[in-house]
Amino acid sequence: MTETFVFPANNESAEKCAEMIKNGGLVAIPTETVYGLGANGLDEEAVLKIFLAKGRPQDNPLILHLADADEIEKYCCDVPETAKKLAQHFWPGPLTMVLKAKDIVPKCTTAGLDTVAVRCPDCDVTRKLISLAGVPVAAPSANTSGRPSPTSAAHVIEDMTGKIEAIIDNGPCTVGVESTIIDLSGDKPRLLRPGGLPLEDIEAIIGDVVKDKAVKGEVKDDEIVRAPGMKYRHYAPKAPVTVVTGKPEDTGRYILENCGANTGIICFDEYAHMFDDCTVKCLGKVADSGEHARRIFEILRAFDGTDVIKIIAQCPEDKGLDSAVVNRLKKAAGFTVIKV
Repeated sequence: MTETFVFPANNESAEKCAEMIKNGGLVAIPTETVYGLGANGLDEEAVLKIFLAKGRPQDNPLILHLADADEIEKYCCDVPETAKKLAQHFWPGPLTMVLKAKDIVPKCTTAGLDTVAVRCPDCDVTRKLISLAGVPVAAPSANTSGRPSPTSAAHVIEDMTGKIEAIIDNGPCTVGVESTIIDLSGDKPRLLRPGGLPLEDIEAIIGDVVKDKAVKGEVKDDEIVRAPGMKYRHYAPKAPVTVVTGKPEDTGRYILENCGANTGIICFDEYAHMFDDCTVKCLGKVADSGEHARRIFEILRAFDGTDVIKIIAQCPEDKGLDSAVVNRLKKAAGFTVIKV
């Protein structure tokens, strides 16, 4: 069992953790989206440690985190102007781009694909660490595979203590859902995962983006995917989840009619008063998509410490930042969705 150190987010910690990364270790890094489980993305042995620590299937690609947009061409080839334009507008920030990979990137990082996912996180201490390490940091979310993603150091401690060398504690993540992933390796830009950057913002810069089928539904286990989070069970608490879509007043009424004493409820603030006999976790007000994103993973984790036997969730409208929240809720539910 590995001793896991928890460091504050400062330059000294960045220096210590950069050395750990260079020496093949695993470090949980803060970002604006969720905490990542970082290793040297060019070191096959270090990357394999990520999969072992998480219990993650090895056909699930990893994201390379870069210190600066100028590093794209070190690890990617045939970089289109579209990618450069998006990096100029949205990096550092919650945008991941899938591009053709150079041979320097090992196949264990790309899950055997000829493409690699890259992003530049909006977190000073993490970009400092990457710069000091002198290598791109491969980092999926720092949680046990399948569990809700970690948005605080406490979540990482819960899942990763004894499995990794260190955790940098930068407080709660400011976005709260993973990055948006756009595939730019083909003829047309394709949305592989909605996330912390709304698709509408991306389309305002580059025009229409095709939505991959994985955004709306399940992907079979034998299908090849180009980005993390596109298949396998994700974000799930122990109790089964059902997502209810429709107008808030209709979803609230449906949940009231179908809940019981051991039901967990995920709902908007305005509807919390309806469920006195249930364990209730609030997403925020109906219109506050930013709060929905910041709360969703913490809420899903919180039910594991209760006696609920099922969870029913009010679902936000599928637009803007809430598209990411809708996606995470439906994946947590295994796409068990009721429309009212």
